[in-house]
Amino acid sequence: MLEGPLMRRLSLVATTGAVALGLTLSACGSNSLSPGGSGGGNNTSSAPGPTGTVDQALAAKLPAKIKSAGKIVVGIDPTYAPNEMLAADGKTVEGWDADLFNAVAAKFGVTVDYSPSKFDAIILGVDSGKYDIGVSSFSITDQRKAKVNMVSYYKAGTLWVTKPGNPAKIDPNNACGKNIGVQTGTTQFDDISAKSKKCTDAGKPAVHILPHDGQNQVTADVVSGKADAMLADSPIGLYAIKQFQGKLEKLGDVYDSAPYGYVVPKSETDFANALVDALKAAKADGSYDAALKKWGVESGGITDFALNP
Repeated sequence: MLEGPLMRRLSLVATTGAVALGLTLSACGSNSLSPGGSGGGNNTSSAPGPTGTVDQALAAKLPAKIKSAGKIVVGIDPTYAPNEMLAADGKTVEGWDADLFNAVAAKFGVTVDYSPSKFDAIILGVDSGKYDIGVSSFSITDQRKAKVNMVSYYKAGTLWVTKPGNPAKIDPNNACGKNIGVQTGTTQFDDISAKSKKCTDAGKPAVHILPHDGQNQVTADVVSGKADAMLADSPIGLYAIKQFQGKLEKLGDVYDSAPYGYVVPKSETDFANALVDALKAAKADGSYDAALKKWGVESGGITDFALNP
């Protein structure tokens, strides 16, 4: 699903050793995925029961399906460190996005089942009822709001990343003929596709787009030199630079800032509004800020949580 040039999701197996190091450095949560479920989104396993104070008024607003099951099934693409990723055990979902949603789910008194999926299949999964909600750094766009409800909870922009010193002399506004990595299904994919069209319309070579289903593969291409640069959400780009010390650097400034949103079925407006209230409650009790601070992403925190802003 490719929507608008605003940013992903605005969306590391760099070398196996490098990614293992990156994941080991980050530890949180205990939301396990079933082995072998890292691509198809067909396997889930329950996270431990919620902690914190349950808001009975919010719990009463849960859809009947979730009340009956006692859990929220979440579609997630765990290749997007530090937002959502797999821990070194290969099955535990961690990251600030997961930490935050766990705090939100605690307000409802339910557990969370994280179900792995390709990013561009999550909205379809929510719409079909496969998932109760999508939590995977989705940027809120008009195209997405036309299909599902979206609840804002964070704000990020697009950032370009390249090798130190920018050896390929990449200009984000004129990358004609360059090898550029991007995750499939993201609005960054639309962004670079539009830039490539501008190149060909001007009689210049098209951008050589190197797409991957997972952001980890995109980052690996830049680290190895296969790609000259990549574009991704700002927290992801900055995290990759930190994890691969001395091998990557940012290129230019963050642009096209927009809010992230939880993806909720169009038919579940009451649930979506309850998520807004749960986010407000998490902000009030400090769990919202704690989740962001733990991962160093406080700069994108918001207070104006809303349905379909």
